[in-house]
Amino acid sequence: MAANKSVTKTFGVLTAGGDCPGLNAAIRGVCRAASDRYEMKIIGIANGFRGLIDEDTRVLEPADFSGILTRGGTILGSSRVKPFGAPDKDEDVTDKVSAIKETYSRLGLDCLVVLGGNGTNTTGYKLSREGLNIIGLPKTIDNDIFGTDKTFGFDSALDIGTEAIDRLHSTAQSHSRVIVIELMGHKAGWLSLYAGVAGGGDVILIPEIPYDVKVIADHLEKRFRYGKTFSVVVVAEGAMSVKEAAMEKKDRKKYRQENGPSAAYRVAREIHDVTGMETRATVLGYVQRGGTPSASDRILATSFGTAAAELLAEGQYNRMVSLHGNDIGAVDLSVPEGKVKTVPHDHYLINTAKDVGTCLGA
Repeated sequence: MAANKSVTKTFGVLTAGGDCPGLNAAIRGVCRAASDRYEMKIIGIANGFRGLIDEDTRVLEPADFSGILTRGGTILGSSRVKPFGAPDKDEDVTDKVSAIKETYSRLGLDCLVVLGGNGTNTTGYKLSREGLNIIGLPKTIDNDIFGTDKTFGFDSALDIGTEAIDRLHSTAQSHSRVIVIELMGHKAGWLSLYAGVAGGGDVILIPEIPYDVKVIADHLEKRFRYGKTFSVVVVAEGAMSVKEAAMEKKDRKKYRQENGPSAAYRVAREIHDVTGMETRATVLGYVQRGGTPSASDRILATSFGTAAAELLAEGQYNRMVSLHGNDIGAVDLSVPEGKVKTVPHDHYLINTAKDVGTCLGA
């Protein structure tokens, strides 16, 4: 339902945390709808919450959010500044939060729209408890935000990860090697699971299912006996062995530091030690977060943005726009606060992977 256009509102918009494809599409969606349909004033905030602390802002005109639908990254810039977390003892959390509240007031904002992942939406919820009006949009390539079936950025990263796995198949086959590819996903394995199935990974390792290298070795050796002289192992950056899973967090961190720079290298070394197979590791890294958003992400980000503009117009604050099935809606900001949406063990894609002969390491 359209709001009364005679009431002009002013809102700020920022992007925080890691960048991903679709941020500019979401900015365009919320800004165009808010400007064209509801005649709102828009304040762009630079570099995430840092821009609010330093009052690094500017008025956004239609020309600023025109022609950005297909662009990667974010026209506003981003940072990982955490207003409620002091990285060192010399910083005072209360100073940062006070600065944000003062900037919000001086700019005359009716609401702040934050585009980000778990941390950003959690910060948004905490700011709402400080008296600010907040609307959150869920973005992350990890797809791990509670309260929404899907986040924008995920589909683009899935395409990139799948293409990389496709390319590794041919070189692995040419040299009869085991190639381990590491995708992002520190606490949740959505990206590795989906890309692994889409790319035909022979082994998929995700944080939710601790792996036993002997199970992996048996699977790879069985493939070799059947004449399959190569294998591709897809590993989430947060994947861990059964041994690691049993450790205290500090002991696990020390173990990882001593046994390789990342999960792919640890897994590759373990496979080689047990099987003797020639094994190589590839870490896709930030490539997953860059470039042009997929068509699906452009649509989702735009839809999230226009839904945010409608919430703004109706004064429905302290909500996060979300997708449930085929419906765009919103949930209270307390829903994603401090949570991570992990892959359930009974998820259909885990069963699908097993049914086509993929090893999950357990």
